[in-house]
Amino acid sequence: MNPRHELTLTRLIDAPRSALFRAWTEPELLKQWFTPRPWTTPIVETDVRPGGSSYFLFQGPNGEEHHNRGVYLEVVPGEKLVFTDAYTEAWVPSTKPFMTCELTFADEGGKTRYTAVVRHWTAEDLATHETMGFHDGWGKATDQLEALVASL
Repeated sequence: MNPRHELTLTRLIDAPRSALFRAWTEPELLKQWFTPRPWTTPIVETDVRPGGSSYFLFQGPNGEEHHNRGVYLEVVPGEKLVFTDAYTEAWVPSTKPFMTCELTFADEGGKTRYTAVVRHWTAEDLATHETMGFHDGWGKATDQLEALVASL
């Protein structure tokens, strides 16, 4: 993969890896933080295992809807999640793959080093994701994630 096609977010979060992993894998927790407010995620379906599918419905403040389907590629409880939208379910190819995301959760000084690396197929896909607001949106969502795991 060409590293020029990667976007990365990393943060040191004062919570155990297990709490972050739960927040990324349990639908009721994902609904609480996954999209930057005022967007919401009212529907989350996950089958967290390699080859398992996921479905998220994102809703905007003006009634916008975005459907996001994907497949988990790698699952290491408490340590790592890798998922992609290249497949919509059980190895059924999507019409337009956009990204693969690798999340890692590592112990660091009694906290968790949370890293999201988002890989895109093309420079154009990366530019689209940046224009969509990757840094701001993923940053705000991570703020919400951090607040949630503090209460778990």
